[in-house]
Amino acid sequence: MAKPKKIDDRERLVKLAPVAEAPVRRHVFVCNGKSCAAVGAAEVKAEFERILTEKDIRYGKPSKGRNPEGPVVLTDCGSVGFCSVGPAVLVYPEGVWYAQVQAEDVSEIIESHLERGEVVERLALIGEFGTN
Repeated sequence: MAKPKKIDDRERLVKLAPVAEAPVRRHVFVCNGKSCAAVGAAEVKAEFERILTEKDIRYGKPSKGRNPEGPVVLTDCGSVGFCSVGPAVLVYPEGVWYAQVQAEDVSEIIESHLERGEVVERLALIGEFGTN
């Protein structure tokens, strides 16, 4: 395996990865592991994509319909470690874990947690606010 070339020029790094200087406030991970996928993770992620894009708060390239100044990054991931209570969603920097999230829950997570900073307690499993 070839060793990746290290880029020391910060300006070049930011040009290649503009997220380094983006005004991102929250990062949402939607588990798409085998168990989460079997209970609707794709629909949950699709609803996050739809609403975040509609509200113009999803960070990304304008060519992909996203906002380069958007405060929310959305990432699909393989597993978050507790797929038996999926679909699972994690929100950082708070480190809040949401369990059994359905597509119809996404608007509440976005409006309450991502926009107002209020955890959706009925779905929160663990995080900085303790165990529910």
